[in-house]
Formats: sequence, structure tokens, C-alpha cells
Amino acid sequence: MRHTELTMGRSFALAFDDGDDFVAELTGFCAEMGIRQAIIPMFLGGFRQVTLVGTNGPLEDPEAPVWEQTVLHTVEAVGSATLAWSPENDVLAPHIHVAVGRKDLAAAGSVSHLLRAEVQFIQEMFLQEVLSPRMLRPLCGPHAVPTLSFAPLPETGPL
Repeated sequence: MRHTELTMGRSFALAFDDGDDFVAELTGFCAEMGIRQAIIPMFLGGFRQVTLVGTNGPLEDPEAPVWEQTVLHTVEAVGSATLAWSPENDVLAPHIHVAVGRKDLAAAGSVSHLLRAEVQFIQEMFLQEVLSPRMLRPLCGPHAVPTLSFAPLPETGPL
């Protein structure tokens, strides 16, 4: 396990509108506000369509990451996320997980990593900027999984 103390910055409430591209709006907002790292303790609302990591078949290797995608329609969602910087791609790298319930199947649920989503009606989010340390999401391990890491803090000299 790795850990670090965070210095927090600005706090925001975001209200997404019907038809918004959830990830594009989020990353666009962060670019506009100069946010390179943040935590999203929660968001909630509806998605017309959501693309999640998942498969309908058996896992070839349960120890390997799943890269396949599944698309669900007309869901209610609650989720959270961390936003860190990808050093390989020099872009914001959101790590978003959601629990969704399908409205057409008695709220049957799925939980997974969110890749894409289109807002249906509303989506409400609270975002907390992290000022330090630098949060990075480099590709790590034998499967090159983007993994949260913390850049070392500069050392301070004697007082």
C-alpha cells in the first residue's frame, strides 16, 4: 500500500444536463479550470447509455484485467472517482467507478469501471481539487494497468 497526506484546493458542485457526454464534460471542465488532479467523492443521476468494463463470457485469466466493454441503456447511477495525470499521454486520466441499476429490469444492477456515458435528465457531482502532492497514473505491472501513484514531495532544508 502507498499513502500520502493531501493538500486540498477548490471545491466544486457540477450539474450535468440531459444529453451531455459525461466524461468529455468532466475533462473539459477540468481543463478550463486548470485541474490536473482531484477526488470525486460522489456523483448521482441517470445515464441514457453507459459503457462499462465487462464481459458476458467466462474470464480467460481471472488475474488479468478485463479490457472488453459492455453497454447498458437507461440506468440510474451512483459513483466516485479519482483524477490523476497520465505521464505517458500527458492528459488527465480519470478513474471512475459506478454502480448502475437498469430501469427496465427491476433496477437490476451492475458495478464496474465507467468508460463513457450519456447523461439522461441530470447528473450531479461534487469535485474536490487536490493541490499536492502530484497524483500520477502511470502504466504499471505486467498488464500495464494505469495505477495511482504520488510524486515525491520536495525536501525542505533545516529551519
